Amino acid sequence: MYFFFGNLLSGFTIKPVSLKMPLNQSRDQKLKERWEELVAVLSDRFSDGEALDVEGILYLVGLQELGQVHRKMKKDDNVNLIHIGICAVLEPFGYYRFDYIDDEGWPHFELLEELPPLKPGEQSVLMKEALVSYFLKRALIQ
Repeated sequence: MYFFFGNLLSGFTIKPVSLKMPLNQSRDQKLKERWEELVAVLSDRFSDGEALDVEGILYLVGLQELGQVHRKMKKDDNVNLIHIGICAVLEPFGYYRFDYIDDEGWPHFELLEELPPLKPGEQSVLMKEALVSYFLKRALIQ
């Protein structure tokens, strides 16, 4: 499975705080159930029949954080939206901190801690956990 981190955000790798301890079976199952619920809810609202993937959901988070949903986006804007999504969902993990909004309304984040490399499976679990957490806090899923 191709993950966009290495390509779009070269130099960025991710280390989850919560993955330092082994996940137990019930926690894995709960994350899986919540992830499936999140994908179903967002895919129903924003997709034309296809299930959204991690990158698509990060794009939606970036768009939400930008707050300019009716703005016409350029290709570079799309990459930046995914980056904003990554920063926003990893902020509670202590890797990023919101810094400021620029003159064009784009949020900027400060990197607080370097993100060491993860195996693709660990990266996927981290992003799913971060996305589920983001949407739990916004009461989109339970």
